[in-house]
Order: sequence, then structure tokens, then C-alpha cells
Amino acid sequence: MTEEPNRKRRAGGRAGNKMRAGSAAIDQMPWRIPVNPDRPTEPLDMDGVMKIHRGAMRILSEIGIEFLNPEAVTILKQAGCRVEGTNVRMDEDFVMEMLGHAPAQFTITPRNPEREIIMGGKHMVFVNVSSPPNAWDLERGKRSGDFEAFKEFMKLTQYFNCIHVAGGYPVEPVDIHPAVRHLDCLYEKLTLTDKVVHAYSLGAERVEDVMEMTRLAAGLSHDEFDAKPRMYTNINSVSPLKHDFPMLDGAMRLARRGQPVVVTPFTLAGAMAPVTMAGAVALSLAEGLAAIALLQYIKPGCPVAIGTFTSNVDMKSGAPAFGTPEYMRATQMTGQLARFYKLPLRSSGVCAANIPDGQSMWETSNSLWAAVQSQTNMVYHAAGWLEGGLIASPEKFIMDCEVLQMIQRYFEEATFATTDDDIALDAIREVGPSGHYFGCQHTQDRYSTAFYAPFVSDWRNYEAWEQDGALWTPERAHRIFKSILAEFEAPEMNGDHQEALRQFVAKRKQEGGAPTDF
Repeated sequence: MTEEPNRKRRAGGRAGNKMRAGSAAIDQMPWRIPVNPDRPTEPLDMDGVMKIHRGAMRILSEIGIEFLNPEAVTILKQAGCRVEGTNVRMDEDFVMEMLGHAPAQFTITPRNPEREIIMGGKHMVFVNVSSPPNAWDLERGKRSGDFEAFKEFMKLTQYFNCIHVAGGYPVEPVDIHPAVRHLDCLYEKLTLTDKVVHAYSLGAERVEDVMEMTRLAAGLSHDEFDAKPRMYTNINSVSPLKHDFPMLDGAMRLARRGQPVVVTPFTLAGAMAPVTMAGAVALSLAEGLAAIALLQYIKPGCPVAIGTFTSNVDMKSGAPAFGTPEYMRATQMTGQLARFYKLPLRSSGVCAANIPDGQSMWETSNSLWAAVQSQTNMVYHAAGWLEGGLIASPEKFIMDCEVLQMIQRYFEEATFATTDDDIALDAIREVGPSGHYFGCQHTQDRYSTAFYAPFVSDWRNYEAWEQDGALWTPERAHRIFKSILAEFEAPEMNGDHQEALRQFVAKRKQEGGAPTDF
């Protein structure tokens, strides 16, 4: 993928590049994979990087990781690791040799090749909110997630060009039986969107079904599917120091078929990790690198990424805290180590607020800018996350998308040239000390691409704002949400591919779907 010229930032069309609120069209930026031009923020010097690296290596070699998957234990024992029951200890030489096989960059190509994403380098992709059990909006309040809310969020995921990946379920549809939930959800995900999709690593059947559904939706042969990354999974360790059975099983299945695995330990300093940031990051890295080493031993060169989800807890209540200064520093530190290991990095856009209010936006903005500063490649939960991951909100989704567009525009400002025409001496001479630049030809020639145009923020003065109805930002976001649902058109899909997908879902449902115990 290449970035589009700045002059093409306003576009319409079937892919969902234009939104409507009331009778007014509201433009959004066109689809592209953002490139982060900034130097990363590096709170550690090289001595600090090496100390955390050595700490992670000592955890792996002296303390070990519990692998609760017998197949994984057998494979690592064959690799020469020291095994006692489920405890596996691996030396630094082995870990670094395995990391040397991992690609520093790779692509994932969904059913629409124009939606291909790049993982690695300075590329940065944003993922929808994933996995909350509850939904909240201004009309219906907080409620358990259901299939209707799931489909609403999938439409938002497709509609916004600043969202590049349809990750986990944006809200868990508890009204669908767990045995067949993945079949219904992936059918809707693959038909309502044409973006990269994700499989939960919750048992062999779910992973195998999602790979097959992704293959059918794109009309690929088995060889074509296996030839390059087409979808991915994200697995979490069970901190501290454990990897569970189903997630390792799913990760190994994807790795063998060349499909990417993102390994993201979930460590909260003071609860599942040491209270110090250095200790929490070292533990997180050890857990993540252990699984990556396993996957690289199984299939050298398979695409992987290291994730960070290290934050802190409120030590008075034990509740998770997100978007905090500690979260930002842990993300920046993990970014330094990811570059040291030459691995793509995943982080998140998160908050602990319960509704889309000021707290929700400053905490999410803190975490999103930490992603920018750490040179993150994939940002999970970039839009729609509330209450520490317990709530998905469409209003918050739309408000977050405005922040994502600001970040994208911020990136593009760095690509502006510094020619004589850009420095604009002739325009400065023309306007002089008593004119203005609104009507200057230099401004008129660049008017349509000069500045970021918001679709939720309201930059008018108080009197004009009050005269137009004095809507708060969540209310404006809710109005846009309803307009999107009213005008949404699913992306085109080959009819034969969709029928093959439908038949597969019906067949797997008749067979009973997936087991609900592990």
C-alpha cells in the first residue's frame, strides 16, 4: 500500500468514504495505511534496554513459563528446552535464534485486496473495539451485548476509513449460543466488511472454521490461502507466567498455515506483574517471547507480532487503570524492546471511563499517543472502548475516530514540502502587514486540503453553538451513528463466494459447531 497524495484526502463512493448527519454531507479521509514519520519516544537508554532484556531472559531461563498445552510442551522439549511438568525454561541463545527467524514486516490481505494492511516498519493500523460483554448508547443505556449491536458495530467498522481491521467481536453477542456464535459472527463480519478479520483462539474448531470461512469469502484455493497471510489471531498469556491450552492450540494451527499470530500478555502492575514498570515490562516480554519462540520453532519465518497490554491498577480498589502515565511509559518501553527484537508491535487505545465523557477521551488520547510515540504497528481497541473493556459504545466509537483522523492528519503534516512555494514568500509579500490570507491565491489554491475538517468536534463560538441546538459531543456522535446505520451499504461480494460461505455455516451448524468446554 502507498499513501495517497494529500490532495485526494476528500473522496466519496460506495466504500463508505462519506457520512451524512441530517442533510449535510460530512467528509472523512480516504482509506490508506498511515505511516508514522516521528522518531519514537525512548525513555530507556541502551543500558536500560539491555537490563530489561536480560531480566526477561533470566525469567525464561531461571523461572520458566507454564505451558498448559501438552503438544507445546512436547515440541519445546524436542527443541532442547528444559521441561519439568508444564514448566518450560529456555535459554537466551535459543530464544534469540528463534526471534531471528521472525519477519520484521508482513502484509495481511483480506477478501478485498485493496484493504491489505502492512504490519511493521513505520506503518500503523487501527482496530475496532474488541470483546466487551456489554454495549451502551444514549438511547438504550447499558445492556448485555447482542447480535444486533454486534452488526451495528461491524457497520461502523466498515464505514470508517481510519479503522483498518475488523478485530474481535466489537461486542459479545450473548443471545447466540457459544457453540455457533463464531459462525454467525464471522459470516456477518465477512459480508458486512471487506477488511482484515480475526479468529479467537478458543479451540481447534473455531480457528479452523474461521480460516475456512476467510478462504471461501475470498474465493481462494487452499494453496492460495496458505501462500500468504489472509487473517490473524491475537492470543493472551495468563499472567503471571502461563500460556493456556486453547490459545496455544489456535496459535500453532495458524502458524503452520502461515497466518499471523499477535502475542499480547495482559499484565497489570501491582496485580499480575511487579508494581514497578521495569518489572512489569520484563515479565510481559518474557511471556510474549516464550510463545513467539515456540511458533518460530514450529514454522520458522511465520508472521508474528509482540503485543503490550501493561498498565497499572488502582491500589486502593484493585481496579484496572488505563490511559495512565504508567500505561504510556510501559508502552513506550515495550516499543523500544520490540525494535530491539525486530518484531512488529501491537498496543491499544483504552480508558477506564464508564461513559463517553471527558475522562474517556483524555485517557484514550493518552493511550493512542503512547501508541504513536512507541511506533506501534497495530492499535487494538482504537475506537469504541469504555469501562476498562466492559463496554462498547457507538458514540465513543465515532468520537475516537475523530481522534484517529487527527493523528492521521498530524502524520501527513510531516510530509509537507519546504520548497519556496511552501514557505510562501510571495504570498507573505502580497498580503503584507495589513491584509489577510483568506482571499490570497496561495490559500485558494490549497483550500480543500489545507486543514483537518472535524465531523464531531464543534469549533464555533458559544452563541452559534447554542443557537443550533447546543448538542453535546456524544449527542452529535449519536446522530452520526444513526445516520450511518440508515445509509450503510455492505461492500460488494462475489455471489458464488457468499453462497459457499452460507452453505459452510449451515453445514457446521448442523454438525453442532464448536464445543463449549475446553
